[in-house]
Amino acid sequence: MDIAIDKIAEVIILARDLDHRRAEFDGFIESLNEDEKANLVALMWVGRGSFEPEDFDQAVETAMSEATVPTAQYLKGSLHLADHLENGLDAMGISALDAEDEVYRPG
Repeated sequence: MDIAIDKIAEVIILARDLDHRRAEFDGFIESLNEDEKANLVALMWVGRGSFEPEDFDQAVETAMSEATVPTAQYLKGSLHLADHLENGLDAMGISALDAEDEVYRPG
């Protein structure tokens, strides 16, 4: 994946409190580069079952080629964004819980 795990964990944390942290969420997503945004969308798709983990690269390519709205807007349209990202990390063999703990309690 071409996005740091701690960035994904930050998005998960912000998504869990989106009603109160919408501006912070938007700003964080906009601070990501295009590759990171595409990887984040692809990970969400893996987490919701639209792509298999082994098809992650194809999901990234699809995310890049089919992007028609700002990434933050698209992600906020997923009612279970945090869950999908956590499931995506788990499907990729990465502990979402450990990643979130690192953001809450940095090294």
